Amino acid sequence: MNKKSTAVEVSMENLLRIFTVPEAPGSTLSRLENDISANLAGFLQDNIVAEETDLVKIERDFNDTKIPEDAVYVSEQAQFLLDKVVAQSVHTSSPSFVGHMTSALPYFMIPLSKIMIALNQNLVKTETSKAFTPLERQVLGMLHRLVYAQPNDFYDHWLHDSHRHLGAFCSGGTVANITALWAARNRAFGPDGDFAGITRSGVFAAMRHYGCEGMAVLVSERGHYSLSKAADVLGIGRDQIVTVETDGHNRIRPDALRAKLEQLKQQNIRPFALVGIAGTTETGNIDPLDVLADIAEEHGIHFHVDGAWGGPTLFSDRYRGRLKGIERADSVTIDAHKQLYVPMGVGLVLFRDPSALASIEHHAQYIIRKGSKDLGSATLEGSRPGMAMLVHSALKIIGRRGYALLIDNGIDLARRFADRIDALDDFELVSEPELNILTYRWVPAAVQDALRDADAEQCRQINDVLNRITRMIQKTQREHGKAFVSRTRLTPDCYGHQLITVFRVVLANPLTTDAVLQDVIQEQREIVDAMAGNEDIVELHRLTQTSTL
Repeated sequence: MNKKSTAVEVSMENLLRIFTVPEAPGSTLSRLENDISANLAGFLQDNIVAEETDLVKIERDFNDTKIPEDAVYVSEQAQFLLDKVVAQSVHTSSPSFVGHMTSALPYFMIPLSKIMIALNQNLVKTETSKAFTPLERQVLGMLHRLVYAQPNDFYDHWLHDSHRHLGAFCSGGTVANITALWAARNRAFGPDGDFAGITRSGVFAAMRHYGCEGMAVLVSERGHYSLSKAADVLGIGRDQIVTVETDGHNRIRPDALRAKLEQLKQQNIRPFALVGIAGTTETGNIDPLDVLADIAEEHGIHFHVDGAWGGPTLFSDRYRGRLKGIERADSVTIDAHKQLYVPMGVGLVLFRDPSALASIEHHAQYIIRKGSKDLGSATLEGSRPGMAMLVHSALKIIGRRGYALLIDNGIDLARRFADRIDALDDFELVSEPELNILTYRWVPAAVQDALRDADAEQCRQINDVLNRITRMIQKTQREHGKAFVSRTRLTPDCYGHQLITVFRVVLANPLTTDAVLQDVIQEQREIVDAMAGNEDIVELHRLTQTSTL
């Protein structure tokens, strides 16, 4: 780049212009905005998931760590972004991008996001947010009603109360889960007599006062990794996220949970939270929430539901019953940037008891004073953008019926795709969809027959080879860039809980169709055909003693 020809004179006048509104619709910046919008529209409508470009090659465009001395024109930077960032980004809105919990966004999110960015409100305090503060409280109330369905007078009383909170907005499910467990820990080890509480005296003093040798959180073995982060941040130790065995449908086993609780009692470790999952990340399954609520109540521990993915299922009249018991949770996490279809990143945690967040409140005389309606007093994050505006807009523009249609469509599509895989000779459905996530893998009919007749060791050998082939298929399909499925590892009952690698498909994008999914399967077949002679394919022949693969 010739810096002399592209540099902009650095002056206060020019710097101030960066912060002003463009002069008129026909101005240079206005035309630039139109060009960018047109380029983005083309990008978003392209059905290719990603161009086949090696990441190492892309990294070369971002190697220079020197901050430029001279400024460049906005148009030049915009062109750089279009050429090097937009063109080399992942098309998460593509109908064939079915591997992660990211979907196409409603068209109205882009112009509404401009309002949010232009206003640049900071939700830590009313002095920097004004109308955004009651708006955020309203959204929390709307979603609180979705989960807990309290009567009107409850919301009339608590919605804008300066001393209580129905929940908290945050950057995503991780911080939402941390917030829920933070409040649970502080309430379980709160002030008692001469003891000032864990918030002031710390973890060791709390254990000493309450006569225990540790603190624990219980969750199924399908629990999200954010819970380990929470344990780390809260000082209880990652090993104190006590995982409980799941059944053949990836749901926590209540009998195993009771056994773990008894074991913790014998070890003098005090559990302060039980986490139920409404939509596991890997398989989309739902724990028996009603039963977990009974157990939590019986043991006097906080019951948190991680509904980051599956929480919006409550919009569906047809499928909301699958979350029965969520209304009994002390707290619930929902990720709005997942199935509420708003941009990254916004999550929230809701509390049944409006006083629960008082246990984590922080105040400062210069910004979040006691008795104020400042939202920053009860959030882990301080400065936060007004993402609630986008959730508010989505809830109003899409509405309950719209969300019900989206949820129903995803679950129905997953069911049809699962049935199709079940009917194929060369693929195996590994986990049945309870919501809109399923797992499967390529396994030819002859290999399926061999696995049924194999002993444990033979089964392990065959699965080891299949695991390598599955990884190769997934990686190759990703590199081709036409479609994307993710992969994970599961321990299904049918193989004696042996660890197997599987394809994982997430079907929340309303643009994804049965035909798109057929193409995904067909491309995977073609990848296998191209692997003829591959050492793993040859090894699979040998292990299954067949030449018909």
